[in-house]
Amino acid sequence: MRTHTAILDAWFDKAIEIYPDQARGSISQSAERFRNPVGFTIRESLAKLLEELAGEMDVVRAGEAAEEIVRLRAVQDCSPTEAVGFVFQLRQIIRAHHAGAEFSDLERRLDKLALVTFDRYMKCREDLALVRINEAKRAMGVRRVKGDL
Repeated sequence: MRTHTAILDAWFDKAIEIYPDQARGSISQSAERFRNPVGFTIRESLAKLLEELAGEMDVVRAGEAAEEIVRLRAVQDCSPTEAVGFVFQLRQIIRAHHAGAEFSDLERRLDKLALVTFDRYMKCREDLALVRINEAKRAMGVRRVKGDL
């Protein structure tokens, strides 16, 4: 369990490296949902992902947890590499903590998680683009087209 917590802490630190120093400091300070919603969401989602990776790896639950993170990053206009990169960082963290035996099927699961995470990120970006298009149409007085968000 100690190793699990150390891996989660290291993964959280790596996952927030995409943010500027000042933002990273505030994101990592408080674990309270309402005082620090970004930090809370990232930490909680990473904890769920780590559980899934260590357990039976329910792809739907893992995808939902990953989506919480990539939804934030889609709105923040992160690149796909920045949005999904946290999944790949876990490999080095686990190797650094010598926890490979704990995750016997890790490589396959991480690859699957990366693909699911990328799919979720792209869906979030598509949804965001549709919202922006509809806002632009609304601003110009154009009616929404059926099928638009």
